[in-house]
Amino acid sequence: MADLIALDDPRDERLRDYTDLRDVQLRTTVEHERGIYIAEGEKVIHRAVAAGHEPKSFLLAPRWLDNLAEVLEQTDAPAYVLDEKAIERVTGFHVHRGALAAMHRPTERSVADVLATAKRVLVAEDLVDHTNIGAIMRNVAALGFDGVLLSPRCADPLYRRSIKVAMGAVFSLPWARIEDWYGAPQLLREHGFTSYAMTLADDAVAIDDIEPAERAAVIVGSEGPGLSEHWQREADHRVIIPMAAGIDSLNVAASTAIACWEFRPRSR
Repeated sequence: MADLIALDDPRDERLRDYTDLRDVQLRTTVEHERGIYIAEGEKVIHRAVAAGHEPKSFLLAPRWLDNLAEVLEQTDAPAYVLDEKAIERVTGFHVHRGALAAMHRPTERSVADVLATAKRVLVAEDLVDHTNIGAIMRNVAALGFDGVLLSPRCADPLYRRSIKVAMGAVFSLPWARIEDWYGAPQLLREHGFTSYAMTLADDAVAIDDIEPAERAAVIVGSEGPGLSEHWQREADHRVIIPMAAGIDSLNVAASTAIACWEFRPRSR
């Protein structure tokens, strides 16, 4: 069972994994160096542990001890208990869910592992917003896709904000980074996938007119410029969501939800 440790000093060195949680650049560096990620909220912590992820420690307000009793009984990780004002001083913001866990970061999957049995995958190029990454993970999981592939510059799916927006979908959905991004279109072909680039190109076909291939990869681009010219040129097909009222595009997470719906596996 977890060792419950009552603390009253927000500067205690044992709390260093939880400091400055709103500093994205610092946290991204620190968490990768320490091999951890932060799970925020009772539900997310439960889902992380259910997925087999191992806690390093917990930071909890007293009122959350009963809700997390089952999780705390399964681990020897320390649980630091502070009042909510002290937790706010540690983290740099009001943690209204009152429960945090520093989890050991799991070994990332390989691209080959994600593609081995997949029929539908979402491929994301240079999405740098953690909220968008989390929303996309949730969309992809909810609509029956089998995995996500990310370019090297994409935001971290295991960053606290990504996880929270995804409601823990990042724990169960297979995902991997493609290091050789330039060669990614050919890599998908070698694994038997037909690629569909989401683009505003003049020759793009309406997405609801497409009959997806048995193994399909939907490609979405960055929040600002969209897909690179390389991907638009190298993809097997270019597709577009028809728009009305003179609006030419949607938020990338909304576009992904529509694309995943249109390409969803009908047999499930």
